[in-house]
Amino acid sequence: MSECLHQRLGLPYAAGGQRLIDAHHHLWNLDSHRYPWLQDEVDPGFFLGDYAPLQRNYLPEDYLADSAGQRVLATVHCEAEHDRADQVAETRWVHEQHARYGFPNAVVAHVWFHRPECEEVLGRHLDYPLLRGIRSKPVTALRPELAASVRGQSGSMQDEAWLRGFALLAKHGLSWDLRVPYWHLQEAAEVAVAFPEVPIVLNHMGFPWDRSPAGLEGWRVGMAALAAQPNVSVKVSELGLRDQPWTLEGNRGVIEETLALFGIARCLFASNYPVAGLRIGYGELVTALQTILVDYDEAQRDGFFWRNARDFYRIEVGQ
Repeated sequence: MSECLHQRLGLPYAAGGQRLIDAHHHLWNLDSHRYPWLQDEVDPGFFLGDYAPLQRNYLPEDYLADSAGQRVLATVHCEAEHDRADQVAETRWVHEQHARYGFPNAVVAHVWFHRPECEEVLGRHLDYPLLRGIRSKPVTALRPELAASVRGQSGSMQDEAWLRGFALLAKHGLSWDLRVPYWHLQEAAEVAVAFPEVPIVLNHMGFPWDRSPAGLEGWRVGMAALAAQPNVSVKVSELGLRDQPWTLEGNRGVIEETLALFGIARCLFASNYPVAGLRIGYGELVTALQTILVDYDEAQRDGFFWRNARDFYRIEVGQ
């Protein structure tokens, strides 16, 4: 699989593009499947603001067009809030796309850890060979000052039912894609300590949405707690801010701090396309990260852009 996706599909490809494995993107077909957040009214509380431009199909052809300037070796599909009444339907559909296009090459599916049907739904996901992990978002608070108010609630990271469901990941050799805002990162570190055998990868750098000194300090404390756990990696992705442009200098600091805290060997490139496309082009994103990594050696950059994702998600890819 040393050829990039575009080569393998007989499409024009960028021979000089960045070789990468995209550790986090989404696909959806709104004509055949239900995604309530995309097909109902736009949620005014969405972290990037108005996302009406996402309310369209995003198919493999669209991803290939967006990533055409890069040498994409493989990709990881992360669940995209498919109708929870049929959580396995998305996994089935993504495998159909793989059969046709040769990607995605790993699947992160959804299961509610705290619900009684958890093990049964997980078992049905396990019928699909590309399954590598689960993203199940725990209950979280809307604002930092409310974080303690949800602790111990049903579906929270302290809920005994949630923890029993989480333990199934170790049983089946699966990883957890962790997605919480920064004010819950220390709680997530407690889960990492309790389950050292479960590989965990933090999505979107813990969402450092508040770039004030106080906000960044809160984010930094949580990130340090997670980075102290050797079973935790991090996706350098989705740094878009509500109603603000994506800029290199605006995001350089949080990216460099993340690299320093976790070490580049535990950091993965991830596009979060098409969502990140609300703020930045795919090629612009890659170029910005190349600029930030300029002082790292070639082996470290290769790790960041593709080898770390290959190893974390157990993707077969050539050199």
